[in-house]
Amino acid sequence: MRTDTWMGFTRIIDEFQGHELLLVKPNCAPNGHWALKTEYFVDFPDVQIKLLEQGYHIAHVKNTTRWTLPSDTERQAALAPYLHEKYGLSEKFAVIGMSCGGMQGIYLGAKHPEVVSCLYLDAPVVNLLSCPGKVGRGGPTEKGMAEFVNAMGMSFKDLLASREHPLDYLPQLVKNKVPVCLVCGDSDSVVPYDENGIYLYNAYTAAGNIIELYMKEGCDHHPHSLPDNQPIIDFILKYDR
Repeated sequence: MRTDTWMGFTRIIDEFQGHELLLVKPNCAPNGHWALKTEYFVDFPDVQIKLLEQGYHIAHVKNTTRWTLPSDTERQAALAPYLHEKYGLSEKFAVIGMSCGGMQGIYLGAKHPEVVSCLYLDAPVVNLLSCPGKVGRGGPTEKGMAEFVNAMGMSFKDLLASREHPLDYLPQLVKNKVPVCLVCGDSDSVVPYDENGIYLYNAYTAAGNIIELYMKEGCDHHPHSLPDNQPIIDFILKYDR
């Protein structure tokens, strides 16, 4: 274990289940709560910083792949009892999930509601046929699809027949009633809202579940978050309990 400084905060660099674990500590008195940044830890960090300023810890455990192996989901969930026991942090956590990290958040909330308090999902991958499959307008480059095939051990034909898309886990997520803050750009060319996030939004609204949608006019996949992220912070502070 070692420490360094990240964005003016003390960061612990450790190992958990054979994967690198990052844990950033607040400079103010900690409130015992924490959030998991599922992927892309250093990118678009404003929400992380604002939560740190509220007394949150921020954690990230390195994944085998950003495309979400079941073992990565289980490792993320296992962080909760580990951080509770070692650092006295809460037994449930808020999720910060952007793009593929949003997909990871869907799997976490569907499979492990006992440790997930709420989800902030930003342009989440919901439909793998859209991204990376490019059936429709979405998807990364061909290199991105090759990365998916190599990481997940399935061909495009396998993907067509798969029932392990984030989309397939929406009924369980709805049943678990995990509150969701959904941020999307209406001009996203990588993970189009009408091929991805809309399914989450429609499923939640049909069930009467808690979901707040923030649609950014004219925004592509990047930048993530909002020009003013206070609504996201307010959502997490309200539902992370």
